[in-house]
Amino acid sequence: MNIEPENPTLRLPSPVARLAMPMMGVGAVLLLVGVLLGAIFSSVEMRFAMGAYLTAYTYCLTISLGALFFVIIQHLCRAGWSVTVRRVAELLMSVLPVMAVLFLPILATLWIGEGTLYRWDSEEWVAAHHPDWLNPESPQRSKGIYLSDWFFTLRAILYLSIWAGLALYFFRLSRRQDDTAEIRLTERMQAFSGPAVILFSLSVTFAAFDWVMSLEPIWFSTMFGVYIFAGGMLSAICAITVGVYLVQAAGSLRQQVTVEHYHDLAKLIFGFVTFWTYIAFSQYLLIWYGNIPEETFWFGDRQEHGWAIVSLILVFFHWLLPFLALLNRNLRRRPAYVCGWAAYVLLMHFVDIYWLVMPSVTESPTGGVMGVVTTVLCSLGMVGLFIGAVLRAGDGAPLIPVRDPRLQESLAFHNI
Repeated sequence: MNIEPENPTLRLPSPVARLAMPMMGVGAVLLLVGVLLGAIFSSVEMRFAMGAYLTAYTYCLTISLGALFFVIIQHLCRAGWSVTVRRVAELLMSVLPVMAVLFLPILATLWIGEGTLYRWDSEEWVAAHHPDWLNPESPQRSKGIYLSDWFFTLRAILYLSIWAGLALYFFRLSRRQDDTAEIRLTERMQAFSGPAVILFSLSVTFAAFDWVMSLEPIWFSTMFGVYIFAGGMLSAICAITVGVYLVQAAGSLRQQVTVEHYHDLAKLIFGFVTFWTYIAFSQYLLIWYGNIPEETFWFGDRQEHGWAIVSLILVFFHWLLPFLALLNRNLRRRPAYVCGWAAYVLLMHFVDIYWLVMPSVTESPTGGVMGVVTTVLCSLGMVGLFIGAVLRAGDGAPLIPVRDPRLQESLAFHNI
């Protein structure tokens, strides 16, 4: 089997690679139009538009972060089976610097628009609802400091710097190994994977608190960071599966990625569907059982004004349906079948993120006709930018780590 870097079957086909810039361009236009459609209406519509932007952003970000964790954990466990699919994960995580730039409009809402997205950003709202946050002698003053423009911005810069730094570190060393075949590069990535897991876990948890949970400033859940992580990891594995399948359909990686790899990816999808459900149910059960008004209202909002339908969609179509569909071992060994369900779960992940964000900015699940248009444009635009950036990163790079010391183990991998 030819695994030389110049092997054309290990590269993105030229027609696919050429889509990178058009997709980024069209994506940027759609995203801008979607936000502007909200901006030309009232402040309520602008809040909806920025909520739609945050939803689309969080959706793509969680996929990229899940891919980053996938890469880190493969090095931490010194896994051999995943080498031939790891480069796709590396490409998905490599766009985290781009995602850092795309966070700027969210920061702009803090410094330009008082309370446009986050209500705690408005001094009038804080003074009317939580005056203790402004009182230097109140124990609640610490929350007012935590939820402040400057501290929020500093933390966001820290999170994004950690993620971009980790992504560039692992991606560049992996790409360098394609040329040099140095085993010490693998050893360096393995040695740093432990600290990387700690940095990743803390930063993702607090970013989930800051960027999504603080949409409702008085609501809190210590499990929320794990919930975001579970959805991100699940969606990343699904994106890896879909990416590998589409690359094979285009003529690349036909021999390097086999049914055995799809089988393991399907098992991971099945496992993380179950894990996501476990975390979601545990969070709901503890809040329901505690019956504290400061906690229960969050779920109450998601059971009114049509949001109950979305909640039920998550129960039956994010968990039960894919859970049953991936139970059978023989079905998990059919690449097209696994890819189809992976794409389906990616759609359900978007519904999940929408369910997390949008009830805090609008009572209606759709926001009316203009709300639907804004959501669709922002989502398509962000996804287009994301995919275009991934294709750009993959142009010219081998689609597998051709000099990884465990490559032969992955090529010969077989499920017992």
